[in-house]
Amino acid sequence: MKLSRLTPATLIVAIILAIKPIIARAVCPVCTIAVASGVGLSRYLGIDDIITGLWIGGLIVSMIMWTIGWLQKKHISFPGRNIIIILAYIALVVLPLYFSGFFSHEASCVCGINKLLLGIINGTLGFWTGAEWYTYLKIHHGNKAYFPFQKVVMPLLPLVILSLLFAQLIK
Repeated sequence: MKLSRLTPATLIVAIILAIKPIIARAVCPVCTIAVASGVGLSRYLGIDDIITGLWIGGLIVSMIMWTIGWLQKKHISFPGRNIIIILAYIALVVLPLYFSGFFSHEASCVCGINKLLLGIINGTLGFWTGAEWYTYLKIHHGNKAYFPFQKVVMPLLPLVILSLLFAQLIK
């Protein structure tokens, strides 16, 4: 189905299905479909692929960190655990986008790199940098945050800054 053929009713059904409560799973096909649908919806709304990719990259890092943290709390360890988790999450998000054709548009490239992929890479690095910066500051402040919700603000701040920067660059 072409994006131009999406009707408001189709969008409403997609949104309802995306937010419908489901059993929480660490990784599920519904999550991957939701990311791909989000890319399609953002294209329909006219949001550039670089901006969409930034937030997808941040989501990937967030899921990776959440999963590794959960496994550490449960004292679950195995050889190559972190690398396997990182590669699994990247594959679960990037491969469906690739096979859905989201990376095949040559017109949607900057310096030979697909805009969506460029956004995912920058979003991943930005979110990770913000999260690491928070950890560094917290350690140097007696294991306390400097302000409420700092743990949320610090990883998101690079994504907001990068979104604004790329929005200005692609104008």
